[in-house]
Amino acid sequence: MIRKFCALIVFSFLGFLGISAQEGESSHKEETIETHAEKVTDGKHEKTDDHAKHGDTAHDDHSHHAPGAYHLDGKGVSLWWCLPFIGILLSIALFPLVAPHFWHHHYGKISLTWGLIFLIPFAIWGNGGHDSFHTTMFYILEVYILEFIPFIVLLMSLFAVTGGIALTGTLRGSPKVNTILLGIGVLIASWMGTTGAAMLLIRPVLKANAWRKKKVHVVVFFIFLVANIGGSLTPLGDPPLFLGFLKGVSFFWTTTALLVPYLITSIILLSIFFVVDKYFYNKEEAPPFDGEKEPLGIQGLHNFILLAGVVGAVVLSGVWKSKIIDPVTGKEIVENILLDLSGLGYAVKMSYGQSVMIILLVIITVTSMLTTKKSIRELNGFTWEPILEVAKLFATIFITMVPAIAILKAGESGALKAVINSVMKDGQPVNEMFFWCAGILSSFLDNAPTYVVFFETASGDAVKLMGEMKHTLAAISMGAVFMGANTYIGNAPNFMVKAIAEESGVKMPSFFGYMVWSLVILIPTFMFLTLIKAWTFSL
Repeated sequence: MIRKFCALIVFSFLGFLGISAQEGESSHKEETIETHAEKVTDGKHEKTDDHAKHGDTAHDDHSHHAPGAYHLDGKGVSLWWCLPFIGILLSIALFPLVAPHFWHHHYGKISLTWGLIFLIPFAIWGNGGHDSFHTTMFYILEVYILEFIPFIVLLMSLFAVTGGIALTGTLRGSPKVNTILLGIGVLIASWMGTTGAAMLLIRPVLKANAWRKKKVHVVVFFIFLVANIGGSLTPLGDPPLFLGFLKGVSFFWTTTALLVPYLITSIILLSIFFVVDKYFYNKEEAPPFDGEKEPLGIQGLHNFILLAGVVGAVVLSGVWKSKIIDPVTGKEIVENILLDLSGLGYAVKMSYGQSVMIILLVIITVTSMLTTKKSIRELNGFTWEPILEVAKLFATIFITMVPAIAILKAGESGALKAVINSVMKDGQPVNEMFFWCAGILSSFLDNAPTYVVFFETASGDAVKLMGEMKHTLAAISMGAVFMGANTYIGNAPNFMVKAIAEESGVKMPSFFGYMVWSLVILIPTFMFLTLIKAWTFSL
């Protein structure tokens, strides 16, 4: 365990080799750096909003390029480049079904293979022949330093800290107990993030239901509710809402706009869960009697303080923007740190806030590991395997997702223009389409940049969207947050919960098997929300 933990720590710091402080050079840098300050919260990464300069000038000496000049212009990107992304998703879906033993021992190699299948051709032909190699190198640096490392360090810290909190005593997973536990998760997820709430409660839920044979549905509904729906009420809950906050949406706007849809959806799903759990519970044998019931207790209480530190570090990454004056333009810009790992002129910028966030999260992780008794982690069956699985698979998902995100950001000029055009009719927003388009794309891509694309498509003006277009913003927010529950990759905690459950012996559904649950339970619920136009129920 110590060897794997050290490997994670070393891997997390690789991105900081070669850091040197630099002043910004132009107002264009302000946009890019602020974009990167709007990164991960609650375990979920996002792509930059600077879409970029096309490779038309890419034939010039790259050393003269401003940071960000190698961003891919989605207008010329073919959907064929999305095949490796589809390939890794299908591998996650099918290999555990057709070759489970092979997948268990070689999923890292399979993931790496899909990454190389994308990167090698992309480095040759990916940008239409214009500096494809430089574009590829830039994305390798940007994706892994600015997105993947913060993402995996955040998950690692939450995984380590919550793994040091153990519930003791007698707790039996009855329909009533399980519904209460899921209800608690729904209540706290908006205030500590869906990833934080999921990591905190999944182990007590698994422990309470360890005696039961039929418990897969408990974990599935846990993902629906705690890892997704519960994060609807504040920017702390889910990455899209945090992005909206950084773009000018008031902190409590989502609370008033989404409270009623949040309550309706939560009540529907909790009610369905109670009925389903009652059905399976009645088929179980009587709970084992293992002596006198022990009172409930919690060990590792100091980790709650560290958990609050994780949430604080994430908030800091978004709101701390150190300002300096550009000596050329006289404009106030964001001070930045320049990371140039290759020495080839690929300037990848990261805000001080996000840099400090990563350092703090690593310190918090190490502190939790050193100060928590080994016996507490043994009670939780703690190992590093779930986080390693997520790291190996999402390392490929992140990089192969680049073309799909670029196409989506190209809007009406990209291969997905039909999707973008569908949300507006005669210059007026079609809120139903905003809800479903943002939701369906968030199920398979990253809900944070998806939210931004539709935010900008609707207006891009936070004041206007909170005012006369409040129903449109509510529909976008609902789609991005709620429908992250549709697949294992829709939101970061989904796959983490699956991995932890499997590590505990629960045979979770396959990728498509999980989607069957979504189609049967979630889609009818979302159709009902559409029927009643739930995005209009703002307070």
